[in-house]
Amino acid sequence: MPKPERPYRVIISGGGTGGHIYPAVAIANQLRVVNPQAEILFVGAQGRMEMTRVPEAGYKIVGLWISGLQRRLTLDNLSFPLKVLSSVRASHKIIKDFKPDAVVGVGGYASGPLLYAATSRGIPSLIQEQNSYAGITNKLLSKRADKVCVAYPSMEAFFPADKLVLTGNPVRSDIMDLKGKRDEAMQHFGLQPEKKTILIIGGSLGARTINQSIAAGVEQIAGAGCQLIWQTGKAFYPQAQELETKYKAQGIRALDFIKRMDLAYAAADVVISRAGALSISELCLAGKPAVLVPSPNVAEDHQTKNAMALVQQEAAILVKDAEAMERLVPTALQLLEDEQEQQRLQQNIRKMARPNAAADIVNELIKLIK
Repeated sequence: MPKPERPYRVIISGGGTGGHIYPAVAIANQLRVVNPQAEILFVGAQGRMEMTRVPEAGYKIVGLWISGLQRRLTLDNLSFPLKVLSSVRASHKIIKDFKPDAVVGVGGYASGPLLYAATSRGIPSLIQEQNSYAGITNKLLSKRADKVCVAYPSMEAFFPADKLVLTGNPVRSDIMDLKGKRDEAMQHFGLQPEKKTILIIGGSLGARTINQSIAAGVEQIAGAGCQLIWQTGKAFYPQAQELETKYKAQGIRALDFIKRMDLAYAAADVVISRAGALSISELCLAGKPAVLVPSPNVAEDHQTKNAMALVQQEAAILVKDAEAMERLVPTALQLLEDEQEQQRLQQNIRKMARPNAAADIVNELIKLIK
C-alpha cells in the first residue's frame, strides 16, 4: 500500500462487551501501523466496560448517555427515546468538533447514534459485524453505511450484498504468536509447568452456567492432577475466590478478568469457552482444542450457530448449556487425557483462522477515506 500523505482522523464507536471492544481496539492498532500519526477517538456508552478498557489500551474515549431496550417494561425503557435523541445530538457535536475522515461502528449501544449522525453528514462509514447472526443496530445502520465487514460467509440475509466484505474478526495481535510464551505464562499465573492446564473463559462478563459447572467439578479437576485458569467475571468472583483458597496448592487460579489473554492461551492445553464470535476467532488463531458451551441467552441462538461452524469441521467439541452441569467437566478432563484428539482439533481449528482480519478492515477503511 502506498504511504499515506497525512494523518487520518477516525472515530470508532460501540462496545458493551469484550466481543465489541477488542475488535475495535485491534482496528485502531492496525490503523496506527499503517498511518502512525492517525488521530483516533472512541465513542462508547457511559458506565459500560469500554469506558475503562479503551483508555487502558491507550486511546481517548467519550461516553454517550445511551443504553439498550429491555425486553420487559422498565423505567429505562421509558427514558430510551430521550437517550437516543440526546446521544444523536451529542454525536453531531463530537463529529463537528473532531472532523473525522471516516467512522467505524462495531456494534453495541453507542454505535447507533454515532453512525446515524455521521452518515447524515455524508461522512464515509464502515460497520464491522462479529457474529454469524447480525445485531439489530448493525442491521438498521447497514442501509446507511458504505461498507460492512463480516466474519462469516452468507451474510446477505442481513446486509446489502453489494456492501459486504468477508474479512473475519480482528483480534488482539499478541494472540497470533504464542510460541515460547509457556514458561512466562506458568510463572505469571503461579502454575507448575509439568502439569496440564484448563483455561475457562465465559466471556468478559463471565458465564453463570460455566461458572456453576466448574464450581461443582473443581474437586474432580484438582483430583485429576490438572490446573485451572478460571476467568469468572465480577459477579461470580467472590465464590470462586473461596474455592481458589481451598485448592490453591493444587493449581486452581480464579480471576474476575484476565488482562494477559496471550499468556492464558499459552498456558492452556484445553480451553472451555462460550461461543461468542470473538472467542471463536481467538481460539482459531491460538489453535487451541476447545470445548464450547454456547450461551442460550443471545439473539436467535447465534452462539450455537457460531459453535456449529467449528463442530461441523471437527474443530471443536460442543456441550449444550442445559447439559453443562453433568457433562462439562468430564468432557474437558477426557479431552485433556486424549492427546491424539487434541492434535486433531488443533489442526482443524487452525485452518479456520483469519490472521489478516484487522489489516483487511483497515484497507477497506482507507479506500473509503481516499
